[in-house]
Amino acid sequence: MTTLVQSKMDTLRHLFVKKHDSAAPSKSAESPKAYDAVLLLVALAILSIGFIIVTSASMPVADRLYDNPFYFAIRHGIYISLAIITALLVIQIPMRWWRVSNPWLLLLAIGLLIAVLIIGRSVNGSTRWLVIGPITIQAAEPAKLFFFCYLAGYLVRRFEEVTENLKGFIKPLIVFGALAFLLLMQPDLGTVVVMLFTTVGLLFLVGAKLWQFFGLAITGILVIVALIIIEPYRMIRVTSFLDPWADPFGSGYQLTQSLMAYGRGDLFGQGLGNSLQKLEYLPEAHTDFIMAILAEEFGFAGVLTVLVLMFVIVMKAMRMGNLALRKERPFDAYLAYSIGIWFSLQTAVNVGASAGILPTKGLTFPLLSYGGSSLIIMAIAVGILVRIDFELRVDGIQAMNKGSGSKGNRKPLQQQDDPQAAGKNRLSQVLESLKKPKSKKYTDGGLHD
Repeated sequence: MTTLVQSKMDTLRHLFVKKHDSAAPSKSAESPKAYDAVLLLVALAILSIGFIIVTSASMPVADRLYDNPFYFAIRHGIYISLAIITALLVIQIPMRWWRVSNPWLLLLAIGLLIAVLIIGRSVNGSTRWLVIGPITIQAAEPAKLFFFCYLAGYLVRRFEEVTENLKGFIKPLIVFGALAFLLLMQPDLGTVVVMLFTTVGLLFLVGAKLWQFFGLAITGILVIVALIIIEPYRMIRVTSFLDPWADPFGSGYQLTQSLMAYGRGDLFGQGLGNSLQKLEYLPEAHTDFIMAILAEEFGFAGVLTVLVLMFVIVMKAMRMGNLALRKERPFDAYLAYSIGIWFSLQTAVNVGASAGILPTKGLTFPLLSYGGSSLIIMAIAVGILVRIDFELRVDGIQAMNKGSGSKGNRKPLQQQDDPQAAGKNRLSQVLESLKKPKSKKYTDGGLHD
């Protein structure tokens, strides 16, 4: 009888340990990561897709202009390398630096926008680029990021004023108005629209009163409509957007060629390198209309893939904002919100313009289109998101350590690190207790062994 009981106990111990071994998580799975690997992989995926598409779309025009079909591809590869290096450096900068330095960053943005009007280079009638030796900077790109940093800092410093009275609500709009005026002097209405709606969205998330929110939104729309009406070239863009086929070889030429690219792409596209519109039928194929070439060569599946990747970045930014608010880091939250709104709006404008949903605007697709300034600034924004996520994880680990340190009876380190050994010890104690016969008797004091 004793042998039978012992055999059953051994079998039970074997089955329990086997199940415990299969269910026990590995140490690598238990150790928390210091950064969001998915965010980095998604950003690198968009950069890689962008390099492939820019190379394919730019070869004909590069061959004609520079007698080198890989001219733009080489430059884009250099831009991507600089963007990655810059993002890695930004990740090392604590968020406290951005929180303290945001007024100075705003002054730098204003200085860049003034400088571009004085000594900037004009291309296609627009003065948007500063040339410093071999480096060309599009001043509007850093201006967007620096303004959003300032806006996040202002909302932290003046939260009660923004949410309770009109004065605090109007102050950041005055700053935005100054930047918008400088941008419209270039002219660059697309950047103004993105900055306006990002500001409106951030103020709404912060908790501005509804009448203020709707008043700002309606005022902004009326101002944009007025700016379109008073400039003939903007009015032509709107009318050609409404009916591009009315003048397919004039004002509607670029949009009709883009729509042809989308139509030829169908579900899975014509294949990499097989685009016809990139043969200089579609102007700006490797910059503003890169999505049309992507659609033609990879079809609806390719466009959907890129949009899903961008959606992941936007959703991660918004979730970081929510988590930062719960952990009482409002500056990090507002900056993450603004980056998420900014990326989503710029993506919507770029894809909408190339697909005929919105009037044509010169805005790049984040992390995808050709352009050094845009790539580097967008990479910096992603680096800031990674840094925000890192600091939130560090806060969480410190909170867990404080919570566990407050308990007097902490488990031995070996038992904490090895759940398998702890499980075996607990099972052995239970089985050993079953072996010992117990005689129980009741007394006046209760039940005793």
